[in-house]
Amino acid sequence: MNSTQKNQGNSALVLIENAEVTQQYFASAQANVTEDTLFPTASFSKWVAALGVLSLVEAQLLDLNAPVSDYLTRWRLPDSEFDNDAVTIRALLSHTAGLTDRLGFGDYELDETIPNLAEELANPRASNDRAVEIAVGIEPGTEFLYSGGGYLILQLVVEEVSGVAFQDYIRKTIFDPLGMHRSSYASVAELVNLSPSFDSTGKLTQSFQYASAAATGLASSSSDLAKLAKALLSPHAGAGFRATTLEAMREPQGFVLGAGIWGLGTILYAPTSAGDYIFGHDGANDPAINSTVRLNPDTADGIIALVSGHPSLASNIGSEWVLWQTGQPDFLQTDRALKSAILPFLVGCLALFVAIFLWARALPRARVGKS
Repeated sequence: MNSTQKNQGNSALVLIENAEVTQQYFASAQANVTEDTLFPTASFSKWVAALGVLSLVEAQLLDLNAPVSDYLTRWRLPDSEFDNDAVTIRALLSHTAGLTDRLGFGDYELDETIPNLAEELANPRASNDRAVEIAVGIEPGTEFLYSGGGYLILQLVVEEVSGVAFQDYIRKTIFDPLGMHRSSYASVAELVNLSPSFDSTGKLTQSFQYASAAATGLASSSSDLAKLAKALLSPHAGAGFRATTLEAMREPQGFVLGAGIWGLGTILYAPTSAGDYIFGHDGANDPAINSTVRLNPDTADGIIALVSGHPSLASNIGSEWVLWQTGQPDFLQTDRALKSAILPFLVGCLALFVAIFLWARALPRARVGKS
């Protein structure tokens, strides 16, 4: 394995076949990593949040196609040149609501006070310290544009509709029924058997907390995520997820270059042979946190990878698994490849333009010399 693919921190890896755990692997740079060790999951949190939102849809307390403003009292979308009523629950789940925040939520030190939900919506802290407004910046429904702010809004929707804190609702509807007793949105300072944070060199570094539980605040273990994966792969096993809801999650809602890449809160990594999709979610955050859960509904196979100490190892392993399952590169790898090819492509175009320009300038002189 290339050295850039080695993790010098902590890792947990689980393989699932036919909805059962078949192999587990744990690596520990510090502390003894087990199936119960908690890892921050970063944006994987959005997938769990989406399941919570869809449970309210199942209970007929939310309408996927209703304007999100119908459910909000504590905060409102800022006015814009676009119709805010086109920002629906469906559009927020699928990153097609026209929000242009592109959050990336920023770190909070452990001794900092976390703002409340309305305060964070009004003044979010971005990971790159830029000024950000959670607002509609393009016509809703016209483009896939990843928005952490959209999931902060959905967190508020869950609280407004359920009447309880987001964390309490997710625990009641998802964690407790599945026996996911390790999973938590608590501050990392309060968690027991939590993997320390490492940077990409394997050096121990500080841990952070985040203001958005739904978008990036979940810590979970490989054993808990295996329970979640098994429930999603076996919806008829009494786990509480309707098969029709899970199928709806995998219907493409967000498209890039005509390809469906996002459903209702889930990444659609690659098509399967039966016409379905490998689905799940990844997460990445500072200093070097990476997570992925990917499931194949055709085979009921899956993979879970949790990493602290490498910025992309979990996603890279997940991509290899998708290629093995389907014979196709996954959406995230294709997206990275396209982005990494942009600069060489532009440089090549520039070089070709210069060569043609110089050739064109020299051509008349050559003709004069021959006459």
